[in-house]
Amino acid sequence: MTRLATFEGKGAVVTGASSGIGRALAVALGAKGARVGLVARRAERLEAVAREITDAGGVAFVLPCDVSDTRAVERTAREAERRLEGVDLLVNNAGVGRHRLFLEDSLSRAREIFDVNVVGTLAFTRAIAPAMADRGRGWVVFMASIAGLVPVPGEAVYSASKFATIGFAEALSLELEPLGVHVSTICPGSVRTDFAAREADRLVPAAERTSIEPEQVVNETLRALARGRRRVVVPARLGEAPAVRGLFPGLVRRGTRAAVRSILPDRREGPSNE
Repeated sequence: MTRLATFEGKGAVVTGASSGIGRALAVALGAKGARVGLVARRAERLEAVAREITDAGGVAFVLPCDVSDTRAVERTAREAERRLEGVDLLVNNAGVGRHRLFLEDSLSRAREIFDVNVVGTLAFTRAIAPAMADRGRGWVVFMASIAGLVPVPGEAVYSASKFATIGFAEALSLELEPLGVHVSTICPGSVRTDFAAREADRLVPAAERTSIEPEQVVNETLRALARGRRRVVVPARLGEAPAVRGLFPGLVRRGTRAAVRSILPDRREGPSNE
């Protein structure tokens, strides 16, 4: 396991850096001495984050980019390599989601979620990881979700995109670690972000009660890098959920249905083969 002992002087790219976890992580990296490349679609919000970093004595560059545009990703990655004098750390944080039952939503919206959460993540990793491998040093972080470990009703497409992200990250870790590139996957539960606020009327009570602040995810991400950890669930107590689901799938299914009953169709479930 390759530990990232210090962030001082490291070149770090954070996607989805305009708000939420990405903004908080970018600010924290800047405070620890990293040169930070800020990636998101909204340039004006990135400028505000950059000012926050530079006003505190850090170094930040604004790199506007729609991660679902693979050509734009390639251009942005080249610019990041140039302006940061090499990218040591890539945080794939950009993501979108939507609290909707699958039958309530459109296929075009599902495609958008996969384009950003999966294709965008693959594109940025493909654009930056080769240079890391050539140098024999680098760190790639995937901001996934507990929804990528335990299926979440009302977020079927989002959950599928995060399952894909985790599967990709874990396979990639086996490919890149022999080349000196460490891969970490962070799986937060419900986080208080702009997205959560917009979808508040769709959140189940359990998610609202257990929501955490972005700074908690940031602290655990930095700790994971410092310790060379490959997967972190935040908060840690949620880490038991995948194991419990593997041992008692029927029990977990019933518990999940009870927890999200308020968003499910008011209709008796058909025969089960559990």
